[in-house]
Amino acid sequence: MASSKGNIAARVTELILPAVIELGYSIWDVEYVKEGADWHLKITIDSPNGIYVEDCEKVSRAIDPILDEADPIEEHYYLDVSSPGIERDIRTPDHYKACVGEKIEVKLYTAMEGMKSFVGVLAEYSDEADTVTVELSGGKSIAVGRKQISRCNIYFDFEKEFVTEETDKKDE
Repeated sequence: MASSKGNIAARVTELILPAVIELGYSIWDVEYVKEGADWHLKITIDSPNGIYVEDCEKVSRAIDPILDEADPIEEHYYLDVSSPGIERDIRTPDHYKACVGEKIEVKLYTAMEGMKSFVGVLAEYSDEADTVTVELSGGKSIAVGRKQISRCNIYFDFEKEFVTEETDKKDE
């Protein structure tokens, strides 16, 4: 039995990874978290073709018997399989590496250069220094230690996208 919640996520990843890969998906994240009174094992899957409800169902059906047999979690929990979504969370070094070149939103625990949050393009992630370099508008770059980041995710400007889509339709 795993002794900590982090160990549970690592053990579950190890157990289900071959089945998820065999189905043609990758694992974006595994979290074991308490929400209200209930525990949830959250498996986030990804694919170059995107993730649909049917993909989540397929993975859930494939991994459920693996988890039942290995029984890595003592207490009752809910199994949630989902997509990382358009504004996916970026938490691990692998996430940062996969998102280089993407527009991201960064929120810090404490202000840096007068900013507590900012949006820019993820230019680089350094394993050695465990830092993230973000190019801000106007050509300025900022390097931030990963431990200084309270939350980071892909940034999607919904307003801009929907206004552009409406404008494109009017032009036709």
